Amino acid sequence: MSVLDALKAWARTVKRDVVALWIAARDGRTPTLAKITAAAVAAYALSPIDLIPDFISVLGYLDDLLILPLGIMLAVKLIPPPLMIEFREAAGKRIERPVSRAGLAFVVIIWIAAIGTAFLLLR
Repeated sequence: MSVLDALKAWARTVKRDVVALWIAARDGRTPTLAKITAAAVAAYALSPIDLIPDFISVLGYLDDLLILPLGIMLAVKLIPPPLMIEFREAAGKRIERPVSRAGLAFVVIIWIAAIGTAFLLLR
């Protein structure tokens, strides 16, 4: 296995775990501290806003390479193993779903309408 293959596998695992944490944060069986931690980590991972902006050289990627994986590890440790297995399976199924082209078209139409409206208002 090459380094690139290992990195791709790691990225898939991180993606699955973030989705699993999002599921865990919404599940009533998850302990409260684990639920709060999982929600915070999932929200941070899915947020377009970084703690340290990526345009700051070296430090900008620190949160992506260090802080986020550590947060994921902490949240996973707080969730009981049988529940985490279940959440990972559910996350794997969600990730494997096909992408909705209708949903994509809807989002594109909304963006075009928003840009058109902004153009008309600023003219």
